[in-house]
Amino acid sequence: MKWKYVTPLLLLAALAAAPQFLPRFHTYILAIVLLTGLLATSLNLAIGFGGIYQFHHAVFYGVGAYGTALVLTRTQLPAPVGLMAGPVAAAALSLVMGVICVRLSKLYFGMLQISLGSLVWATVYRWYSFTGGDNGIPGVPVPGWIASSESAYYYTLAVTTLSMLALYRIVGSPFGKVLQGIRDNPVRSDAIGIDVKAHKLTALVIAGFFGGVAGSLFVVIDTSVFPDMMFWTYSLEVLIMCLLGGMYTFFGPLVGSSILVLLRTYVSIHIPYWHLCLGIILTLVIVFLPEGVLGYAARRFRPKEGRLA
Repeated sequence: MKWKYVTPLLLLAALAAAPQFLPRFHTYILAIVLLTGLLATSLNLAIGFGGIYQFHHAVFYGVGAYGTALVLTRTQLPAPVGLMAGPVAAAALSLVMGVICVRLSKLYFGMLQISLGSLVWATVYRWYSFTGGDNGIPGVPVPGWIASSESAYYYTLAVTTLSMLALYRIVGSPFGKVLQGIRDNPVRSDAIGIDVKAHKLTALVIAGFFGGVAGSLFVVIDTSVFPDMMFWTYSLEVLIMCLLGGMYTFFGPLVGSSILVLLRTYVSIHIPYWHLCLGIILTLVIVFLPEGVLGYAARRFRPKEGRLA
């Protein structure tokens, strides 16, 4: 067995054993860390590996959650259909928004996406008869096999693990390598015959789908949804997770999400100005740790090349 697989397997074993030793609240927080890590990793596929300025990724997280919640509360369809409806709805929305925005580049893409995402948020926030408006949808009836806190945690762990493996394979595939080439030099990629817009649109749909998976997992864990999940400030928070952990590393967003979720949970108890804390964290990362935690660790502990004789 290769040594690079040892650490992930040990971490997975520790996560599997965690509910047997942790109190219920800490198990809940750990599940939130897992699904938020998946959300940040899905964003990083677009912005870190694709160079696509995906500034409003939380809208796909929210649509994934609402899609699952609405199917489970308003239809008689089987539960697995409801759990998949959210990610599919998020991918469909990502396709529509991508077709509109992909013609633009960099900052213009990000600004237009923020505008379209805000329209989706406003619709959800005001459509009381369908989405519950600003009250959200509380008490979502999740299926019995994931109704308990422990079974919901293990379901979240399993889905997150499979999703992370899928994203890892995508990043390492020829498609992922081409996407990174487009990030580094889109003009050259276009000159050698690569369909830049098609690759970017595919990356956006994949990122939106896995963002929707994270939203569906939130419904399982919290049994509720609310429109603040897709507000633009939460998109900024997810982006900071990628920056903090290391945008150009695969596991960096997972590290960054772990740090921010734990800070938000335990620090905000004593400090009510959480967004002020976010601003301070973003400033410190940009000034002192621009490559992120894992990026700095990779540079710091990389073996130095020997001198030439």
